[in-house]
Amino acid sequence: MENRIQLANKYIEENKQNILDSLFEILEIQSISSDPKFKQQLVKGAEWIENHLKNIGIPETKILKTQQHPVVFGNLNKFGKDKPTILIYGHYDVQPPDPLELWETDPFVPTIKDNLIFARGASDMKGQLIVILSAIQAINATSELPINIKFMIEGEEEIGSPSIEEFLHTNRELFASDFVLNLDAGMISKTQPTIVYGLRGLAYFEIHVTGPGHDLHSGLFGGVVMNPIQALSTILSGMVNDKGVIQLPGFYDDVLSLSEEEREQLEELNLDDNYYLEQTEATALFGEEGYTPTERVGARPTLDVNGIFGGYTGEGPKTVIPSKAVAKLSMRLIPNQTPDKVKDQLHEYMEQHAPKQVTWEVRQLSSDPACITNPDFYATRCFADTLQKVWGKKPVYKREGGSIPIVSHMQNILGVESILSGFGLPEDKIHSPNERMDLDVFWKGIETVIQYFFNIAENCK
Repeated sequence: MENRIQLANKYIEENKQNILDSLFEILEIQSISSDPKFKQQLVKGAEWIENHLKNIGIPETKILKTQQHPVVFGNLNKFGKDKPTILIYGHYDVQPPDPLELWETDPFVPTIKDNLIFARGASDMKGQLIVILSAIQAINATSELPINIKFMIEGEEEIGSPSIEEFLHTNRELFASDFVLNLDAGMISKTQPTIVYGLRGLAYFEIHVTGPGHDLHSGLFGGVVMNPIQALSTILSGMVNDKGVIQLPGFYDDVLSLSEEEREQLEELNLDDNYYLEQTEATALFGEEGYTPTERVGARPTLDVNGIFGGYTGEGPKTVIPSKAVAKLSMRLIPNQTPDKVKDQLHEYMEQHAPKQVTWEVRQLSSDPACITNPDFYATRCFADTLQKVWGKKPVYKREGGSIPIVSHMQNILGVESILSGFGLPEDKIHSPNERMDLDVFWKGIETVIQYFFNIAENCK
């Protein structure tokens, strides 16, 4: 086994430029899932993934349609039930690059500077996907992959995977496996490997507030009609009080309290106020009183305004009272909360606080439950052992503040646990301008995955 690992690692060392070329190719594809204008780029992304799977030795591949963007399937099964079947999950879609003026380089022209690769998707998660694919490429080129693998690479993760639940029900047998390897998470620092055992859910809404039937001259009609932007601002400002407590009726009724044992475990991560101040470049922290930043990020629910728009926002003045104002709102949920119940609570809040001079509508854009995985699952323990061997340090376990909808769907529909880890860093600026991937971590991630495949095949049960 050790010799085969060494051969695979040697292949990586000798083929670094080839691997970077592949990473550059996929990063150049503008696979923005939220914008219909880029639909063909999503198709191009799926086709690139399928071709790459074939090139690295996956004999069975296909592109499967969904209600929106395609899923790439792959299968390499040489051992049957004698070895485990790992379902490799990933996504090839990315967030919009806006605001473009804040990028120091073109978001779809990958650029290496100071051993960092800058591009949209470099960390989330095209870079992480190439980590896995390169590990498989190296093993197949030098010996033989010691386990069975399947692939499910989707194109909707960044919009909440709206097609995936129905897709999994339809294709349950096709994706049957022993467990999932999902590297769509990350490390708490460049030297500290991390395993994620909990994810918050996501309920995403738009609030549309309408006042007059059309835009009005603010001189002729100012003072006689309610301004929708001002009404919406008042509505939003009351949703979270100055102690960080969400004011939706009944919002905390189903929130599970943290046990003292778990609070102690999270405290051991040593992510203090200074850590979050450094990562966010904020002047001060804010959040729910009575909880540490680590607890608020991973184990408490939140409500955030992601965008608000209406009226005139161009250069120079335009004296107008807008007809309409819109806000985008995300809520991160913890286990036991449900997106449907939160939607009802938002409706109740709007009924209580929206001024009678305007009308309003709540539109739900995504609805994904929170999930907890089993950190003592044998395949997760095996990954932890591999991380310790490669990185020279035991991994820490944390609850992640973000949402990966596929994890709970795989638990509920496929009946499989997921290993949640990855090699992205807090400073990678995912979803923001100047997203990047640390190449030192990238190469070490490939080494980790190579070693893990052999470890799970030979030593872990």
